[in-house]
Amino acid sequence: MGYEWLALGAAMLWALSSLISVTPSRHLGAFAYSRWRMACVTLMLSVMALLNGGWGTVQWESAGMMLLSGLVGIFIGDTALFACFNRIGPRRGGLLFACHAVFSALLGIWLFGETLAGWKLIGGLAVFLGVACAIFFGQQQTHLWEKIHGNLWIAIALGLTAALCQSLGAVIAKPVMQSGIDPVAASAVRMASAFAAHSLLRLTGARLFRPLNPITWPIFGMVALNGFLAMAVGMTLILYALRHGDVGTVALLSSTTPIMVLPLLWLHTGNRPNQSAWIGAALAVIGTALIVTH
Repeated sequence: MGYEWLALGAAMLWALSSLISVTPSRHLGAFAYSRWRMACVTLMLSVMALLNGGWGTVQWESAGMMLLSGLVGIFIGDTALFACFNRIGPRRGGLLFACHAVFSALLGIWLFGETLAGWKLIGGLAVFLGVACAIFFGQQQTHLWEKIHGNLWIAIALGLTAALCQSLGAVIAKPVMQSGIDPVAASAVRMASAFAAHSLLRLTGARLFRPLNPITWPIFGMVALNGFLAMAVGMTLILYALRHGDVGTVALLSSTTPIMVLPLLWLHTGNRPNQSAWIGAALAVIGTALIVTH
């Protein structure tokens, strides 16, 4: 399977997990939710890496870079993303997070000399315009998830912070992934560093890092399922894709998550996306096809 399909598969998993995350994230709060999620995924990935022998491919030099990637991309980025979702919902938050494609493309060109030209450039522009059209104009104001909680500008800042951290995390990880490290073990190292940082914050006892409500078994089940889909599988697919593909192209394809959220929201809420949303989705599909086939 080409790296393009791996990135698209991750985008689909992120779309599904973003809907699963709304209830437990608002129940626990962004910090407590991220902490429980990272604990579950760290355990899952560590066991998987042990079973497939992936730990034997991890060197101290590469482990340090993956720890840094986890702190930036997961500890800061994921926590900011869920705080954004709690304020403006998965659809609007998805647009802000999709900006990581632009950040990643620019960083890839600057740091790695990557190029995005010809049909791939046209495809990339179509994907980004499609995502923007679907989110900006495909509004679903009647559902609870569409309500804005708190200050809108804080939510925007959180969403853009999450996007930038996702890009930086990918850029830091790319050279390590090309060294032959097992992607499952690499994901485990990234996740463990993020979980350790969250645990240290919790030990401070500060109110911000405490759960808003006690965790229950149904909430825990949703947290574990979300973590498995988005991080244990989705983020590992991204690391596989980064081993063979450009940072910018992988980011553009994985930024189609907001498009994939639209039909899922339709199924969940019963509110059909409007015409602008479908036009945006069509643009994104055409752009994706151009990238994949060229």
